[in-house]
Amino acid sequence: MASLLVIATNTIVLTTLLCILAIGKFLAPTEALRNGMRRVLAGLAETWISINNALFSLHKKTRWNIEIPANLNHQGCYLVSCNHQSWVDILVMQRCFNRRLPFFRFFIKSQLIWLPFLGVAWWSLDMPFMRRHSREKVMRQPGLKGRDLENARKACEKFKTIPVAMTNFPEGTRFSEEKRDRKTGPYKNLLQPRIGGLGQVMYALAEELDALVDVTIVYPQTRTTGQAPTFWQLLTGEIPEIIVRAESRAIPPELLGRNFRTDQEFRAELEAWISQIWREKDELISKLLDERQ
Repeated sequence: MASLLVIATNTIVLTTLLCILAIGKFLAPTEALRNGMRRVLAGLAETWISINNALFSLHKKTRWNIEIPANLNHQGCYLVSCNHQSWVDILVMQRCFNRRLPFFRFFIKSQLIWLPFLGVAWWSLDMPFMRRHSREKVMRQPGLKGRDLENARKACEKFKTIPVAMTNFPEGTRFSEEKRDRKTGPYKNLLQPRIGGLGQVMYALAEELDALVDVTIVYPQTRTTGQAPTFWQLLTGEIPEIIVRAESRAIPPELLGRNFRTDQEFRAELEAWISQIWREKDELISKLLDERQ
């Protein structure tokens, strides 16, 4: 309970500071000053993560088995992809990559900007807000087709001048064996990846991207319990082992800056590339789990 209180206090205090400093970003008269404020705000968020990480480290019962590339650049521009089992995944990634990669950003639905405190905090941290249109609305108004990709490109314009790690969970939802069996995908430990989120970033940032950071998270306990760990288990040190493997992959130049919605040949190339990565990830997860039997 004490740990939960510390995290809650840390979150309230730093979120409040973010909201106050966001006023300075909004009022900054030049792009250089706005970029300076962006770096201050991202540094504040990284401090919040560091405090949380220090708290998680107090629990010696959890074994962190982490292997990540040594050549990551905190000032770079990356696309980050990871398998998804629990919202603990985000905290695990923050533990592994805080101040090694730029601060993580995610595409967020535009309506969420109106959430009290959080909306302003996300805006201050340059989370790209996306206005998506339903298939039915696009059918009624054909002019909206492809608008979300252009919105993604515009939302990412600022990342051409500041460091960023655009993060995506290609499965689109948390993995479970029931979902895997229902969707009848070809993978044992993963759901079928969707190309939309990765394709948006590769279209929007194009040549600005330094690499794809391919992250694999494994919780060996799931083989016996059948359930992914919870935030409370992470907080209390009840997760026996957390395995993280990350690889920096060069993005084929021919996959950058192209519209997968209108270019069917490119869509097939993008799907083939991501599927190959997913097959290798599936094999890696099986290998790591088999080693712990």
